[in-house]
Amino acid sequence: MQQPYKIAQPQLSKMPKYLFLTMRPKQWVKNIFVFAGLIFANDMLLTNPQSLLRVLATFGLWCLIASSIYLINDLVDIEKDRDHPKKRYRPLASGHLAPSSAIIATLIFLGIGLPLAWMLSRGVAIILAVYVVMQLAYSFRLKHVVILDVFIIAAGFVFRTVSGAVVLRIDISPWLLICTGLLSLFLALAKRRHELVLLESGAGSHRRVLEEYSTELLQEMISLITASTLIAYILYTLNPTNPHVPTSPFPLMLITVPFVIYGIFRYLYLVYKKDEGGSPEELLLKDLPMLADIVLWGITVVAIMYIFRQ
Repeated sequence: MQQPYKIAQPQLSKMPKYLFLTMRPKQWVKNIFVFAGLIFANDMLLTNPQSLLRVLATFGLWCLIASSIYLINDLVDIEKDRDHPKKRYRPLASGHLAPSSAIIATLIFLGIGLPLAWMLSRGVAIILAVYVVMQLAYSFRLKHVVILDVFIIAAGFVFRTVSGAVVLRIDISPWLLICTGLLSLFLALAKRRHELVLLESGAGSHRRVLEEYSTELLQEMISLITASTLIAYILYTLNPTNPHVPTSPFPLMLITVPFVIYGIFRYLYLVYKKDEGGSPEELLLKDLPMLADIVLWGITVVAIMYIFRQ
């Protein structure tokens, strides 16, 4: 049983600090998905300063817009978060940040972010606007709809990937969408399992949709999506859409498969043995083997596509 705690009073001098924490800067790691199109493009766009700047601008816009959504989520869930063993210490739930400050910040972020996105790329602006509408629907209703809730979480990652390609005006590889979508579903399902295990019998009172899940059901879903993700990635390495990726004497992208397998296995180990997975971005930042694996995968991919390209 949770010990009662006193809700703090907001302090104006500390408002910027707690507002920044509520923006969840650690979750900005998710926005690196916008760089996928830049790296995997047929042309060597990674070495083009203008292309790099456009993607960096898109990354910054995602940080701004996503932060506004985090503020809305915390405003909607403020009472439920106070019953959560970890979320009760968030600035809004704990009382350190006033709801009025969060509302004003949200309006400012959206009022600045969407017009800037329109100036950068109409396509990116439309994607961000659709993302905001989707997340609002999720916050107020769809997060209570079983299965659809994890699809919406996964869609956010796919939107980031698509926006990175749209801002560069390049074709979007179907393999890129498939692999991103499957990996995102894997992360979303692991997140739901973590919540279910962490909250145990009180899971339904905190998040109603958790009553519709069970650890056995989520385990089956995770097993299915894990296999699908690995198969999709291996098929991509065997038949890359980029004509410059070396395929002789064998598809060099196959070299990256062990990194992907290790990364997924490591994540499963952390989910099932360490009861992690509730926050993929925090897990990435604090688990050194996982971080090292991703860095090595990235270096290998860039080397194959930019140094050994044919």
